[in-house]
Amino acid sequence: MNLYPLGKALCSAIFYPFYRIKVIGKENFPKDGGVLLCTNHIDNLDPPVVGITCPRAVHFMAKEELFELPILKSVLPNVKAFPVKRGMSDRQAMRTALTLLKDGKVVGLFPEGTRSKDGQLQKGLAGAGFFALRGNAVVMPCAIIGPYKPLKQLKVVYGKPLDMAPYRERKASPEEVTAVIMAEIQKLIETNK
Repeated sequence: MNLYPLGKALCSAIFYPFYRIKVIGKENFPKDGGVLLCTNHIDNLDPPVVGITCPRAVHFMAKEELFELPILKSVLPNVKAFPVKRGMSDRQAMRTALTLLKDGKVVGLFPEGTRSKDGQLQKGLAGAGFFALRGNAVVMPCAIIGPYKPLKQLKVVYGKPLDMAPYRERKASPEEVTAVIMAEIQKLIETNK
């Protein structure tokens, strides 16, 4: 059962007024084709907030532990999330993400791997660069600029799509590509505070 449209409608009705969400750069988002959506991670509410502000459905990688919780284990797969084992190379999650990208879908991930405790952008993990290089997709940098406080404005900023072809051609390392992605996210944060 696809709960994504219902989830998006419900979360939009609650989050937009409660956090006074302002979306910037939505017009930059590609209308079709595979997209790797890379976002900073400041709160547990980041996935639904990105989900409601993104013009296309987002398939999020979510930590495997969430799929073991009673309510979430039946809800998450129906809102396009798929599990990933943290701290190790999860081949099944990698295959799922690459298949989705090659099928022209949007895969959302948080390159930092975990929430930032102080709100500052942390170093990105090489996984983002790996998917950017291996998936036949553009990379969409996105910044969530908080705080998550009732009736205080929360911004979600979509940058310009990054073409990965030049990096693939010169066989750039995943670490280098992740650094490029993180620099773009940092720019979005700095220019939209």
